Amino acid sequence: MDDTERGLANLELLTSPAGDALLARLAGTELPAGAELQLSAALRRDYPAELVIAALAQHELRLRARAKFTRAEQMWLTREGLEQASAEPIARHRATRYAGRARVADLCCGIGGDLIALAGASGADSATQVLAVDRDPLHLRMAARNAEVYGVSAETWLGDVRAADLSGVDAVFVDPARRAGGRRLRTGESEPPLAWCAALADAVPAVGVKAAPGLDRARVPAGWEVEFVADGRDLKEAVLWSPALSGGVASRATVLPGAHQLLPEPGPAVPTAPPGEFLLDPNPAVTRAGLVEDLARQLGAWKIDPRIAFLSGDRPARTPFGRALRVLDSGPWREKDLQARLRAHDVGALDIRRRGLAGDVEVLRRKLRTTGSTPATLVMTRVDDQPWALICVDAPAV
Repeated sequence: MDDTERGLANLELLTSPAGDALLARLAGTELPAGAELQLSAALRRDYPAELVIAALAQHELRLRARAKFTRAEQMWLTREGLEQASAEPIARHRATRYAGRARVADLCCGIGGDLIALAGASGADSATQVLAVDRDPLHLRMAARNAEVYGVSAETWLGDVRAADLSGVDAVFVDPARRAGGRRLRTGESEPPLAWCAALADAVPAVGVKAAPGLDRARVPAGWEVEFVADGRDLKEAVLWSPALSGGVASRATVLPGAHQLLPEPGPAVPTAPPGEFLLDPNPAVTRAGLVEDLARQLGAWKIDPRIAFLSGDRPARTPFGRALRVLDSGPWREKDLQARLRAHDVGALDIRRRGLAGDVEVLRRKLRTTGSTPATLVMTRVDDQPWALICVDAPAV
């Protein structure tokens, strides 16, 4: 029995009356380290061992899935499916691009995170019809069940997405696999390949393609938009949008929650000058989207080095697109002087940010003995191409 057959058999067990009862019994139960063995022994007095093993594995995945889904404890999951699935807020954000599309194909649908959003689970008056396609029968079956959990439905088709019939479909979303045969593919590789995904636009003009945030920008087709999406400061993914779904721009940075969006803002070159009273650390989505100078123009800020993505200004910048810091100390990088500089500002808990300057952050952290009362950030960077150190604290609210 291979992994898929075993997974299907486990799903049948878990959806049986006994499986339903066991999962209901586990609902709300946390699994602290070392407790699973004891719990398993207790459950085996009432349920077959095979069912207990499958239920505990599914319950553990549901607990982990709470970081991504609001109804995680009712969903059906595999480890790989959960890992690749987009978090619910990101899927809902992406689905707004498909507003008004009558029938959307979700290719490589996995466990169904995107089809739930595409089918109108956000409470839209008229739900979009979704065709969910995947070659994994277990994931496809789970996707259909997960759609039911969210009160939506989808037509499913089992098979290779390359053979899917897209007649009658007026938009496509594709999340190509970044694993094959149990192994993670190299950065930039996917199955199907990006070139095949982009070519879908020849048949269905409205196409969105999920990609890794480390995507090589040179691989983005001409005329397409690439959107970099971050959850807070955690860069999650890149999404490629064909001209029919793009906003007419080459790149965009989106920061969730709140769907804050930064677009290109052409203008004069941003000046370079020494650090002022405040420093702004742009969100990784802004950096990857190549919009640091656009953000600087929006904020009236300047760069501290032509090639470094830190911005500076004389007032704190309140923006969802970066973290504002107040500069306490700014000067050339000399490691032997750092301890005294930190002690002078009563620094205690220390965050170290490195950009454009070589050095092992963890080794440095162990060397620096900070016992003061002020939480601070040590910025290792370059100013006018010179090694530089800035000691900063969070900027005050304005």
